[in-house]
Amino acid sequence: MIDGHIHIEQGEYSLEWINKFVNKAMENNIDEIWLLEHCYRFKEFVPMYYSICAYSDYIDKWFHRKAGVLKLADYLKLVELVRKNQYSISIKFGLEVCYFKRFEEFVRDIVKDKNLDFILGSVHFIDDFAFDHKAEHWNGVDVDKMYQRYFETSLDLVNCGIYKGIAHPDCIKLFGHTPSFLIDEYYEKLAQALSENNMYAEQNSGIFRRCPNTAELGMNKNMLKCMKRHNVNIITASDAHCPEDVGAYITELNNIIEQA
Repeated sequence: MIDGHIHIEQGEYSLEWINKFVNKAMENNIDEIWLLEHCYRFKEFVPMYYSICAYSDYIDKWFHRKAGVLKLADYLKLVELVRKNQYSISIKFGLEVCYFKRFEEFVRDIVKDKNLDFILGSVHFIDDFAFDHKAEHWNGVDVDKMYQRYFETSLDLVNCGIYKGIAHPDCIKLFGHTPSFLIDEYYEKLAQALSENNMYAEQNSGIFRRCPNTAELGMNKNMLKCMKRHNVNIITASDAHCPEDVGAYITELNNIIEQA
């Protein structure tokens, strides 16, 4: 089994810290783990977020607590250090990069020739709106417009040629908002684009673990069926942010894939 989305952000860059993730994976019968960092953690990516911070005081404060605290070179040193060691499971390293169309070339220049195993694209902002932080931020927001722009942005992400996969492809649902129109057409377009670009989609438990009362486990069933119909590679992922959550719901996610 694979856990394809694990954040290492809460510890120091050391073999001791990586071993905690490896041990938890082995405990949960995970054969392969994909470790990563959010791109905003690195100074190199900070310019992408200026307009996000200007849009929201809340995000401005959040960003300046969390962002720009690392250098990408230090992360790459850790990657090479881990690769020199033998482990009982397979380990891959990558980056989760927030997608903004206007920063495609900016991102492309930063991530090229970094010898990482994967670059994962994610939509966390819709035209500067941080939709996945707090439910109350949705008050007064046009849900239909947000869904439309979310999937348009997701399609741009898939078609830009930078990423190997898309993270939590329908995470806009996390607080229980649904559009007034059927979105199966967007599912179809996204699945087709992923297939054409040879990209994977995550079957991710993170949204459900955050919002069990409003979000289903993994992808929407209709979205998952579209992915399977277009032969999109589907990678199970916990979206863990600490060793204790490695492997969370991976067995259940695999069962859902098989039954779809």
